[in-house]
This record gives sequence, C-alpha cells and structure tokens, in this order.
Amino acid sequence: MTLKARMIRRFSIGGVVMAALLFVPAGSLRYWQGWLFVVVTMGFFFPTSLWLVKHHPALAERRMRYDEKEPEQRRFKIAASLVFFPAFLLAGLDFRFGWSRAWLGGVPLLLELAGLLVVLAADNLIFWVMKVNSFASRRIEVVEGQTVVTTGPYAFVRHPMYAGIVLMLIGTPLALGSYLSLAMFLLITPLLAYRLIYEEKVLRRDLPGYVDYCEHTHFRLVPGVW
Repeated sequence: MTLKARMIRRFSIGGVVMAALLFVPAGSLRYWQGWLFVVVTMGFFFPTSLWLVKHHPALAERRMRYDEKEPEQRRFKIAASLVFFPAFLLAGLDFRFGWSRAWLGGVPLLLELAGLLVVLAADNLIFWVMKVNSFASRRIEVVEGQTVVTTGPYAFVRHPMYAGIVLMLIGTPLALGSYLSLAMFLLITPLLAYRLIYEEKVLRRDLPGYVDYCEHTHFRLVPGVW
C-alpha cells in the first residue's frame, strides 16, 4: 500500500473514531459543536497531511509511526491516552446531560467560536512546525542527518509543536461547548511537560548543536514564561 493510501486510511479511521467519541455519548446527531469541530479539524489536517506526503514523504512516514523505543515514553503515551480519549467522551456526555449548562451557565456561543479559532491557530502552528522541521517525528529520536532547526517558530521557543498542542487542549473543550471537559483536557499538560523535558535530554545528548541552540533560545514552550 502506498504512503498516500495509508495516510488516507488512517485519517478515515481517525475521523470515524473522533465522531464516535463525541456523538455516541452525546446520544444525538444534533451536537452541532461536535460536527463543527470534526469538520474543521479533519478539513485542515487531511489536506495538509497529503501535502506532506507529496512534499516531505520522509516526514510523513515518520509521523505515521506511533511506537516508542523507550519504556518511559510508552508509559507517557498510555497515560495521555487514558486522559485524552475520555475527555472527548466527557464532552459528549456533557452535551447529553447538560452539566455545564446546569452548573456553570453553559459556554457562550462567542466563547465556543473563539475556542474553534484557537484550535485553528494550533493546527496552523503545528503545520508550520512540520513545514520547517522535516525531522518532527512522533517518536523521540535523533536520526541520521538530523540538524538543529532554528528558523520559523523555533526562533521563539524550543518546542513549538508542544505549544500548538497546549493551545489545542485549551481550545478543543471550549469549541465543544464543555467546561467540564476543559479540566480533563488540561490534565494532559503536565504529561506533555514531562515528555518535553525528557526529549530535551535526548536532544542535548544526541543532536550536535542543540546545547548551543538552547543557550540562545531560552524558552521551551511559552516566550517569556517557560
């Protein structure tokens, strides 16, 4: 099977899984926030992934590998999955039973739309990272020929893809109209910080020039903060 065919298959399965995680617990197809989120998310990443297949096939191949070499990172992926997928389920249940509406007055429409814009900003940041860094693998590793990237978003923070993921974790529950799932999505943030710190250890050890890059680019995730 070609790389393009595998990418299409993976995204098709991912779209079905995402929809199921939202609409099955919601108990209704009238969950318009869920529809909008799925359409916007898949509508962005599907064509950009095909762009990667065409222009950066080696990166697209690396992005399709989910296995980790180190036991610590396998544990991270398990822990993140135990939070990430239930967070979507909670958003669907929140729509079904109206907990956010009953307890917190509900997410205003403008805030839901703002959350969707944050998700789009996060999507664009992640795609920007992949455009400038052809070594942006899902796995923590240093491969032959890899070099330090200092341009684009890497001129501002050392881990811009993680910054994009954090933005997504904030925007997603708001776009889905669920205050309750916001708390669960944000539980992933300390797990990301743990993975980020471990990744820096690997890069400092194995990637020539990375230590010098860290000395010039001081912040890991948020400029002026950390």
